[in-house]
Amino acid sequence: MKLTHIQIKNAKPKEKMYRLSDGDGLSLEIQPNGAKYWRMAYTYNNKRRQIAFGKYPIISLQDARELRLETKKKLVKNIDPVEDRRQAKLEREMKYENNFEAIAREWHENKKHTWQPKHADNILKRLSVHIFPVIGAKPITDIKPPELLHALRAIESAGKHEMAHRMLQTTSQIFRYAVATGKADFDITPSLKGALKPTQSKHHPHLKEEELPAFLRKLNNYDLDKDDGGCNGNPITKWGFQLMIMTFVRTGEMRGAKWDEIDFDKAQWRIPEERMKMKEQHVVPLSKQAVTLFKKIYEVTGDCYSGYVLPSFQNPRKSISENTFLRAIFLMGYKGKTVGHGFRATASTILNENGFRPDIIERQLAHCEPNQVRAAYNHAQYLPERVEMMQWWANYLERSGMEI
Repeated sequence: MKLTHIQIKNAKPKEKMYRLSDGDGLSLEIQPNGAKYWRMAYTYNNKRRQIAFGKYPIISLQDARELRLETKKKLVKNIDPVEDRRQAKLEREMKYENNFEAIAREWHENKKHTWQPKHADNILKRLSVHIFPVIGAKPITDIKPPELLHALRAIESAGKHEMAHRMLQTTSQIFRYAVATGKADFDITPSLKGALKPTQSKHHPHLKEEELPAFLRKLNNYDLDKDDGGCNGNPITKWGFQLMIMTFVRTGEMRGAKWDEIDFDKAQWRIPEERMKMKEQHVVPLSKQAVTLFKKIYEVTGDCYSGYVLPSFQNPRKSISENTFLRAIFLMGYKGKTVGHGFRATASTILNENGFRPDIIERQLAHCEPNQVRAAYNHAQYLPERVEMMQWWANYLERSGMEI
């Protein structure tokens, strides 16, 4: 006989637990303390089992009967209701363990050894401030593009347009990591292409081709007395600056150069990966003029115990400071017209205009290779063509007025 609401409501506790049956295995269990629980008995693989549906009156009589029907449907499909519930609970727990913040921190932990410490700290700080409060607690598989866009537009609203774009790139890397580790099915960030306001690229100030000869002539006289048309600078600074222009490395790579990186026999400068922005060893083919400049500097600093090509004038244990080249630019009257980094853009422009392949130029600039297949090549990629290009560039600088 089926239960009624009145029977259930009026069921009083007894000294021992007892049950009221509703048929088809469903019963209401009344505990000695008066608590009432729904249970269903069933048989699976010839074994008698029981599943709990919850507490009355939170689970009403109608709710319990619907749950009984769902359970019977699973049994028809040869599904054990208890095991099915356990598996569903496990999946839910795994889903919420795989929230965006947890995966982002895992990604960050795996990547941070490839970055400078300050850069790694900045990435995590920006995620913590701008992204985690919005989608951090959500399972990564449940995040929809509009939710991420909401977080990014909040950054835009604060006037930080470039940061919004950088955070979109960062979140894309996190989603791709989640896909690779089986914690997400796809990267949602391509759906946001064009959704953010475009930013204007900020380029380092640099000299145009027609402005370069005058600068090179001024640099030739950097170590002369001002009364003789010079800038009263240091010859080591001048030679280092000429080398930086000739090799178009980054200022930090030039300042941190050590003699054990220079191979005079092979005419190569091998910059180790820990000093490169992209964390990959970089080979700089040395032109005849570059070898001559390095040898000039070696006569002065080659026996410096720090091993730096350009040791600090005040503290030989360190390399020259980042202000050394900036001061030279200031003394030559070019403040605001160029910076040390700007000669990379000048070289790139001139080499492109003179027919050198963009791939060769980009490889020599040690820019990040966007194509992962092409990036699989080692640090010697395109080396013969780069040797030829670097010699052409040194000859060009001499023709333009650089004195070696």
